[in-house]
Amino acid sequence: MKINPLIIQLLKKRGITQQSDVEEFLSDKPKKTYDPFLLADMEAGVDLILSEIMHGSRICIYGDYDADGITSTALMLAILSKLTEPGRLSYYIPSRFEEGYGLNSDAIRHIASKGCNLIITVDCGSISRKEVEYAKELGLKIMVTDHHNITDTMADCILINPKRPDSSYPFRDLSGCGVAFKLAQAIQKKAGLPKNVLTEVLDLVAVGTIGDIMPLVDENRTMVKYGLKVLNIAQRPGIKKLIEGTSLKAGAITSGNVSFVIVPHLNASGRIEDASQAVKLLAGDGTESQLENIVTDILKKNIMRKKLQSELFDVCRAQIDKEDPDDFIILDSDAAHEGIAGIVAGKIKDAYYRPAVILTPTGDRMLKGTGRSIEGIDLYKLLKTQEDKFEKFGGHCGACGFSIKEENLATFVEGIRKEAADIRKNNPDVFRKKYNVELDLKTADMTVELADQLNLLAPFGNGNPKPLIICRNCMISGVKYMGDEMQHVRFMISSDDVNHIQCVLFNKAQDYDFENISEEKVSVIGTLDSQIWQGTKRLQFLVNEIQIDG
Repeated sequence: MKINPLIIQLLKKRGITQQSDVEEFLSDKPKKTYDPFLLADMEAGVDLILSEIMHGSRICIYGDYDADGITSTALMLAILSKLTEPGRLSYYIPSRFEEGYGLNSDAIRHIASKGCNLIITVDCGSISRKEVEYAKELGLKIMVTDHHNITDTMADCILINPKRPDSSYPFRDLSGCGVAFKLAQAIQKKAGLPKNVLTEVLDLVAVGTIGDIMPLVDENRTMVKYGLKVLNIAQRPGIKKLIEGTSLKAGAITSGNVSFVIVPHLNASGRIEDASQAVKLLAGDGTESQLENIVTDILKKNIMRKKLQSELFDVCRAQIDKEDPDDFIILDSDAAHEGIAGIVAGKIKDAYYRPAVILTPTGDRMLKGTGRSIEGIDLYKLLKTQEDKFEKFGGHCGACGFSIKEENLATFVEGIRKEAADIRKNNPDVFRKKYNVELDLKTADMTVELADQLNLLAPFGNGNPKPLIICRNCMISGVKYMGDEMQHVRFMISSDDVNHIQCVLFNKAQDYDFENISEEKVSVIGTLDSQIWQGTKRLQFLVNEIQIDG
């Protein structure tokens, strides 16, 4: 296939210039991956696991309640079940509401009481020093696999994490499930398992990596590309049921489908109640009818999640719109459901383009804060300036969580707003939404062939977004509103009076006065796609923003 020069231009903008790197990036069979034994403690970790299995030990996988933790847990169960009896394997997912993220002493005590000999954490545990010591006191062996930033003293045990300070692993940005997969690779090599045991779990790696919004570059890109192929075969019974239940089509599932359909449904379990059922689904733990029942329940929970999310978003917007939004939005709401506070904080962040935190009461005059941030403001560094106010704190540049005593809230708010004011003083542009437009095209340049070639850059996601295109000096025509509340709109654009491109703007139709802007020259920013309609492939421009020229 002859590659359109625009594709090469895009790759250069993204830092991919060498011919070998271009070929690797576009390849349907990428090869970029690294020896798992380059990860610190990997050799010792595999030796411990195989030794415990040989001695008939009981092993518990300790996960997390989000999609990354759920897939990591299911992956480790799948691999270890090839080496030991099912009765010697168990898993534990903490409750978001009663236990919170990560290892906790009550859970460790419960696991020990069940006769467990070894705990393997996935997607958590790097700085759980106190909890690891408690496990040792109870006579348990424990090892950690994780991918989170290590901002405190590391737990004193076998600890596999590409972000360890002493790590020499070539790629730092693996998901928790990615780290679990590297452990699986190492186990497969040492135990002499057939390689297909790894291929079979790549669908889980794709879901976990996309779900945790990890950059889809380097080794992640390799694993997700192959993982999407496995996902589209739908050979995992639980995944097949979920695909059917959500009306996706096996064989045509994209990273976007994973991000906006599969992941939210898996997360709904832990957001509303208990994420363990999602592990059961992915592990295929049950009969066909039992798996169908799990999917039915997950579908109901996701509907409930969306309802709660919409209600809380409306409450928050009403609260903010009483006055101009602060540079750091802090919302204290008794109505906030803890399971969806993070999603709504993200939507508030997008709507007002400010860092946003939602506080929920947790009892004993304590509040739990969940925050999301905009590009250019590192939320972790910003909140760390107030760390002395928190009882517990963690996260990364885009998302953070903390717990705080009610008595410390006022000083926290005062301190964080002062920090935000300093940011505005030094860099006011950071609060203006920016679009990283990569192509400037006329409507005549937009073809089905170009749309198809742009898909060579897939899978799209964090670190590898779908290319944004700007089309300038356009006229809008044929405006048609869609949706129950006329929240969507379809229209045509042309920049040369000849070539007309169909556009769709979702959820923001009421943001524009189409009667007036149809008389103006506009610039339209969005992404190019193609779709099959009545057997014919046609172009569609998915619009992010409309700007009046001049």
